[in-house]
Amino acid sequence: MHELTRLFEGVAHGVFPDADGVVEFVDQPSRRDCGVIAFTAHSVVFADVDREWMRGLLPADDMSAPLNPPFLRALEERTGRRVENLGLLAVAGALTGPPPLPLVEITDAGHPRVRRALRYRDGVRVWQSDGGVVLLGRGVAGRWEIAVEVENACRGQGLGRQLARAGRHLLGAGHVAWAQIAPGNAASVRAFLGAGFLPVGAEALLTRQPTTGTSPDASNHRADGLAGGALRA
Repeated sequence: MHELTRLFEGVAHGVFPDADGVVEFVDQPSRRDCGVIAFTAHSVVFADVDREWMRGLLPADDMSAPLNPPFLRALEERTGRRVENLGLLAVAGALTGPPPLPLVEITDAGHPRVRRALRYRDGVRVWQSDGGVVLLGRGVAGRWEIAVEVENACRGQGLGRQLARAGRHLLGAGHVAWAQIAPGNAASVRAFLGAGFLPVGAEALLTRQPTTGTSPDASNHRADGLAGGALRA
């Protein structure tokens, strides 16, 4: 089991890293997944980069340094990747019973929302409602990740919260879902909090950029096609 997998399992059950001011370095769990996660006074860098070089970039008296622009920019240049966003990391467990709104599953792997999701996740499944979509897939270190999208005309009506909660119903018993939310997107933050997600940290992922002549979806995902049937570990 990868160190990040153990870490996520612990945090999902309320067991956090010690608030010891330590920056922990671990190997990437996959060729795709590279980045930095910050918990309270404890950060984890998962990058296949020389660790002494990374340590040399981080001042010992600045616990926020791993998620600050100078360090992330240096990692971008070293890895040839790009930080697309700094996200609030939140987690919630599965719920029983049917979702709170009607959903239809999208099974077309060529659907634009599915293609985009496959850049970051494996085993992606996407459901559509009237005015929005919710997706589930395995992301960093195999964790289940959820994302929602609401059409402009349907915003401000609580649909985002319903979709986020629906994802918990779709997850399957015994699983937990992780969400990466842009902190500046206050509506999304409120939606996930309203759906019962608990903020646990912050995360910056470094993604490979497509090369010229390459499909924009081919550079980051490890799986081809969509998951079928019930979600399972």
